[in-house]
Amino acid sequence: MSPSLPLITTAERRNRLGRRHRLAASARAATVGEAAESVVALHATDAATVFLSARARLSGGGPAAIEQALYEDVSLVRLLSMRNTLFAVSAELAPYVDSSTARGIAAKERRTLLKHLDEDGQGLDADWLAGAEVAALDALDAHGPCTGSQLSSAVPALRQKITIGRGKKYETETGVATRVIRLLAADGRIRRDRPRGSWTSSQFHWVHTTSWPVLPAAEARAEIARRWLQAYGPATETDLKWWTGWSLTDARKALAAVGPDEVRLEDGSTALVSPGDTGSEPAPEPWAALLPGLDPSGMGWSDRGFHLDPAHRPALFDYAGNIGPTVWWNGEIVGGWAQRPDGEIVWRLLGSPGRAAEQAVSAEAARLADWVGNARVTPRFRTPLERELVA
Repeated sequence: MSPSLPLITTAERRNRLGRRHRLAASARAATVGEAAESVVALHATDAATVFLSARARLSGGGPAAIEQALYEDVSLVRLLSMRNTLFAVSAELAPYVDSSTARGIAAKERRTLLKHLDEDGQGLDADWLAGAEVAALDALDAHGPCTGSQLSSAVPALRQKITIGRGKKYETETGVATRVIRLLAADGRIRRDRPRGSWTSSQFHWVHTTSWPVLPAAEARAEIARRWLQAYGPATETDLKWWTGWSLTDARKALAAVGPDEVRLEDGSTALVSPGDTGSEPAPEPWAALLPGLDPSGMGWSDRGFHLDPAHRPALFDYAGNIGPTVWWNGEIVGGWAQRPDGEIVWRLLGSPGRAAEQAVSAEAARLADWVGNARVTPRFRTPLERELVA
C-alpha cells in the first residue's frame, strides 16, 4: 500500500453514509425515486422494508406517497435482481438493473423450470410453458390486476401440478402457478401491483407490463458499479461482488470500466471510490435513524466493520446473515428496535453512545410511530434482539 494514497477516515465514511444515503435530516430526499437511487436500490423481499427504508430518507410524506410511486406513477419498480433478491429501483435505473443482473436470473429461472417439467414426465415442455405464459398474460389483459389465485382460476394451465424429485427422499408435488408467475415477473412481462391488504402485505396483484429495453450487459454492469461506488465507496471489489451477486470476473470488468480511485482506510487496508471522489466529507448535523430489517445501509457491504461493532452482530442478524431493524447514531449502528403488537415502537441501545444519542433516538422513534400509525410491522427475518424486544 502506498502512503501517498488519500486517507479516508472511519468518521468520514460515516459522514458519507449520513449524507449520501439521505439519512441526515438536511440530506433527505424530495422524492421516492431520489431516496431509492441514493442507495442504488431498496430491498423489497419484505414489503414493509421498501416503505420504511424510503421513509427514513424522505423529507416528508406518508405511506401514500410511496404507494403512488409504486402503483400509480410507477417511478419505483420491483425487480428480482442482485443476489437473486427482490429490490425496488427507480424507473430510470431499472433497465440497467434488468440488463446487468435480472436477465441472467430470468434465464436461469427458465432453465430450472423447464428441467422440472421434463423430469416430471407428463410431456410438459417449452411449448407448453410458452402457452401457459401467453394465457396468463391474456387473462391479465382481460380481467385487469389479478392475484396469483385469481390467475390460477382464470388459466387452467396454471392449475397443473408437477412432481419434483420423483423417486427421491425430497419428492414433492407442487403447482406450477407460482413458478410461472415468478418467471413472467423475472422476464419483466408482469409486475407487482397493489397488495391485497395494507402496505405491509406481500400478497400482490399482478399486471401485464412492457419489458425493459435490453442494454449491453457490460455497459449496464458498469453503470450499476458506478452508482454503487458513489453510494457505498470507499468499498472493495469483494463488497461489489457480494452486493451484486455477479461473478468476480464481471465485477472486475465493471470496476475497470468505471476507473475508480484507490484510497487508504484507517485499518491500513485500501478501498475504491468513484473517480476523483477522494476528498473529505464534511460532517452533517448529528442524526439518528431507525432503519428496517434488510435496509441497504446495513446490507451494502460485505465488510461492515466501519459502522458496526462485531460484538453487536449476533443480536442484530439472523442465522442467514440478514440484518434486522437497527438504530443508528451518526453513521454507526448502536442498537435495535421493534414494534410490539399494540403498536408501540421499542428500542435498545447496545453500548453507551451518550445522552444526546438517547434523546435523538427517542425523538426518531416517536416520528416513526406517528408515520406507521395503525399498521403493524413484523420483519420477515427475525433476529434475537427484535424477538426479545417484543416478547
